Amino acid sequence: MILLLCLSGCSGERNHPTDDAPSADVDISSEQLTDETEAPQEAVIIDTDWSDYFDGINGTAVIYHPDENRYLIYNQELADTRRSPCSTFKIVSSLTALENGIIVPDDSVRAWSGEIFWNEEWNKDISFDEAFRSSCVWYFREVIDEIGKDLMQTELSKLQYGNCDISDWEGRLNTNNNNPALTGFWIESSLKISPKEQTEVMERIFGGQSEYSEETRNQLEQVMRIEEQSQTDISIYGKTGMGKDQGVVVDAWFTGFADIAGKRVYFCVYLGETEGADVSSTKAKEIAGEIISHYGNQMK
Repeated sequence: MILLLCLSGCSGERNHPTDDAPSADVDISSEQLTDETEAPQEAVIIDTDWSDYFDGINGTAVIYHPDENRYLIYNQELADTRRSPCSTFKIVSSLTALENGIIVPDDSVRAWSGEIFWNEEWNKDISFDEAFRSSCVWYFREVIDEIGKDLMQTELSKLQYGNCDISDWEGRLNTNNNNPALTGFWIESSLKISPKEQTEVMERIFGGQSEYSEETRNQLEQVMRIEEQSQTDISIYGKTGMGKDQGVVVDAWFTGFADIAGKRVYFCVYLGETEGADVSSTKAKEIAGEIISHYGNQMK
């Protein structure tokens, strides 16, 4: 898109050229215009009917192609609604900790306090890989405290992560849980992000213009790979997340990216509170796998 420069007859300072400015009869060819004068292309949003995959559940799905600046979205209103990221935030906390040496995968075991948690997989000394895959909250609560508020705020701002609000650092706004080992700003608290924004953050982390090291990205990809949902020519990487309010699941996520026939796309499936329905992160992961598999077959 060529930006036309008005050198005469327009309002503003361009009507009063300096001695160094070209006169009005000078022709400026398109070759002289730099990339900085090109207006960014507007994203293409395709309204997509994936309702059959949701079976009545209040939810949304987004697939983002950054190379084509194109989104496929089911239920756009919900796709633009910010909610608590819950355990999908472990992607960002892991990224930050890996990049800054707070987590070293070969020496990442943290000691269990002895407190008995509801998830038996958390009741032991645990490594980074195990903690990520079992979504161990106490492990990442320690990691985030070591990252600290300043660095975390810097990273969220760089990633343009939703509202970037970590003001409730301890997670006291979470009315579903008052155990400090299991609460934080990312679990039904101050931090919010929309499903569409989730896909954009994934691209900023794992896309071609990522500011993070290849080693960090590779380490994170290893723990995000979903073996049971990956096929020969489709590999899926993601993280689940789920949050409750007074015992009722109100947020369920699965977000990440997929490599399909040599191309990388970014996705997010979100499920909101739906009376009488199976609202869970497991269900969100299942729906995402079905959509990506079907979509991947169309891309081939």
